[in-house]
Amino acid sequence: MNWFRTTLLMAALTALFMGIGAMIGGGAGALVALLVAAGMNMFAYWNSDKMLLRMHNAQPVDQRSAPELYEMVADLAHNAGIPMPKVYIVDEDQPNAFATGRDPQHGAVAVTTGLLRMLSHQELAGVVAHELAHIKNRDTLIMTITATVAGAISMLANFAFFFGGNRDNPMGIVGSIAMMILAPIAAMLVQMAISRTREYAADRAGAEICGRPMWLASALGKLEQGARRIDNPAAEQNPATAHMFIVNPLHGGRMDGLFTTHPRTENRIAALRQMADAGAGPWG
Repeated sequence: MNWFRTTLLMAALTALFMGIGAMIGGGAGALVALLVAAGMNMFAYWNSDKMLLRMHNAQPVDQRSAPELYEMVADLAHNAGIPMPKVYIVDEDQPNAFATGRDPQHGAVAVTTGLLRMLSHQELAGVVAHELAHIKNRDTLIMTITATVAGAISMLANFAFFFGGNRDNPMGIVGSIAMMILAPIAAMLVQMAISRTREYAADRAGAEICGRPMWLASALGKLEQGARRIDNPAAEQNPATAHMFIVNPLHGGRMDGLFTTHPRTENRIAALRQMADAGAGPWG
């Protein structure tokens, strides 16, 4: 169901992008918009991981420099059935983590120094397992593509607003203005809906990978409190990357509503607790 919903949302995002292109240049505009989207996605496919790691000044570590973390990632990657990803540490007080990479063969997991200080060994395993689930499910690629297309929709809408669109489009001038204003908002909502869907899926898969849903549930509670108290300057400067983190790194609204990139943490913990109570896995 999660994958079906994600596919529908991504189709809606692509249709919206083509609609903006059609508003600007008719049928030819829609085709150009589709080609531009394809080009942007290809660029994101090859370069998004490097860009994200650079934005947050993530430093690579190995078995010698961070043996406990490295060995934990290796063990959990084996449980997940994916290749060993690259491991990074971000010198950041806010406890948080993210994964990136275009496919499981090019995956990377990054954790902050604040996370390493705050969590127990078991809680850290829950977080790492969650990030490995993102890599296994190719969520990192999906979220990069949706962020790229959503950004392109905003760019096209701004272009149409300032330079005018196709005067012969069937929506008329009022409809065109409404489209220019509403399209970026709609794109943002779709992007956030996809992000929330993939977070719930990664929570469940991560619990299965580490074998203990409550390890991740306990970690999420601590991370939420830490993220509320401690700023993340790099994330604040690059808010488009917020959806890549395990908890929202930005200081803002916490409602599980339309304008959030992450599900409400209380809801995620409740789902994990229900999973543990069901005893439907090796933790039962």
